[in-house]
Amino acid sequence: MKLTIVSLAILASGVLFAQPRHPVHVPGRLVVQERTGADPDRASHAFLVQGAVATRRIPQIGLHVLQIPEARVDRAIKNLLDTGLFTFVERDGIAFAEGVPNDAYFTSQWHLATIQAPSAWDFSVGSSAQPIAIVDSGIDAAHPDLAPRIMAGWNFLSGNTDTHDQTGHGSAVAGTAAAATNNLTGVAGVTWANPIMPLVVVDSTGYASYSNIASAITYAADHGARIINISIAGSSASSALQSAVNYAWNKGSVVFAAAGNSGNSTLNYPAACDNVVAVSATEVTETLASFSNYGSWIDLSAPGNNILTTTNGGGYGSWWGTSFASPIAAGVGALALAARPSLSASALVSLLESNADDLGVTGFDPSFGWGRVNAYRAVSAALAAPVYPPPSVVISAPTAGSTVSGTVTVSGSAIDSLGISSVKLYSDGVLVSSTTSASFAFGWNAGTVAGTHTLSVVAQNPAGNTGTASVTVNVTVPAPVNDTIPPTVQITSPAGGAVTGNGSINVSAAAQDNVQVKQVCIYLDNIQSYCGSAAPYSFQWNPKKAGSGTHVITAKAWDAAGNVGVANPVSIIK
Repeated sequence: MKLTIVSLAILASGVLFAQPRHPVHVPGRLVVQERTGADPDRASHAFLVQGAVATRRIPQIGLHVLQIPEARVDRAIKNLLDTGLFTFVERDGIAFAEGVPNDAYFTSQWHLATIQAPSAWDFSVGSSAQPIAIVDSGIDAAHPDLAPRIMAGWNFLSGNTDTHDQTGHGSAVAGTAAAATNNLTGVAGVTWANPIMPLVVVDSTGYASYSNIASAITYAADHGARIINISIAGSSASSALQSAVNYAWNKGSVVFAAAGNSGNSTLNYPAACDNVVAVSATEVTETLASFSNYGSWIDLSAPGNNILTTTNGGGYGSWWGTSFASPIAAGVGALALAARPSLSASALVSLLESNADDLGVTGFDPSFGWGRVNAYRAVSAALAAPVYPPPSVVISAPTAGSTVSGTVTVSGSAIDSLGISSVKLYSDGVLVSSTTSASFAFGWNAGTVAGTHTLSVVAQNPAGNTGTASVTVNVTVPAPVNDTIPPTVQITSPAGGAVTGNGSINVSAAAQDNVQVKQVCIYLDNIQSYCGSAAPYSFQWNPKKAGSGTHVITAKAWDAAGNVGVANPVSIIK
């Protein structure tokens, strides 16, 4: 399928000039994910056979980044998938910065009044304990309006802590979200107090590889950033990006991303990933900016034209693009989260959506999503949200210190006065499975690694509060079985056909094996959307994050021997 590249544009003398088309993928680079229980030596041998060199790992989500001669890429993708060792093999996509500056200097920040930030600041100016991750080109550490806010970050291009700005884009984005405020200097940020975590992925040419973006997302989530802004976009869907976003979401972090500046409905990533807040751009006239992308995958909108902010080298200037709408929305998210730190990721997003200013047609629309962010309404709603105690969680089996092997039933109950909205099982911090039942009975695959493992069950109530219970068990590994029979797997929901309504739908699969199902992954249009090692194998899919037309759902199942079964595809029409 031909991929459409997001184009950059610059504003000069009032005329819009389209820039040249940009590459979609990093030449000669692949991103692969090992299946659970895959033999690392076999994986390394598979790379060697294909002439690929593993240059980096993202261990939190099991990814390897491979370098291989470009001429061998297509054959290597097929051959690596055929080994049964990997859940996906894909090219490393490219995203790029979504905003380009002009040199005009404006004396006011119209966007702050529009989102009612001054009224919000009476109640919340952010939190010094909650960093905002800026996944971009770096930050000018000497800028007087940025230096007081910057914390330690990481450069994924050079593999060190040098986070100086490569292009100037990151400094402008960071100042939009969180420039030092009330300091008699320069401009104000949406949030005054939040530290800025600079994560460098954009090089001096304005490009960023998907593998570096995925690394930055996982790094941010692991280092306490519950607000992550990504003002860069690429046109190709990616299992690697979706895996990283899911990892952050499951740790309570929310990714805000620029919708793109091509002025059409083309899906851009990571904005169009599930569990990402895609932000379009508005004008001072309360209309959609002519350059802004739009579509059913947009979640929120924010001002995005003539945004006065910090520039590389210590100055100030006005920028335009969805690159600047996104950090404005992220800043509002940070203000609301500071007002109510107990908000879960889903509760925070719902609060921002339900308290946005409804522009365009009533309710959701493809131009503004659920509306333009409103800082005052969001903070007021966060403060007004009643405080409820967290759910009580009890794990009845297995008992702490017990010895287990094979498939283990993790059972117990969760109790809350508001009811239970979700219960999730984690093994050593990695999500295994989830349910909405207060009385839970998860099937957990103890795996092939003997030793001590921690099982945690996290229950969430409708208010977003969570309660946790954990047990530590000892795993023994049974003798290997000579197994050559692959599992069987099928899509159990949806049944296929047209999708109706605006809400999320449950996508689920079932799998069986003569010995043991080790892992099941579900794919939407060949993009991995879910992987789990125990039933139920399911996830909630938001159809708004996909284009109109026919979409294909399939699944793969692996057993402990590496045999793989593939489900018959199910087609749905949006």
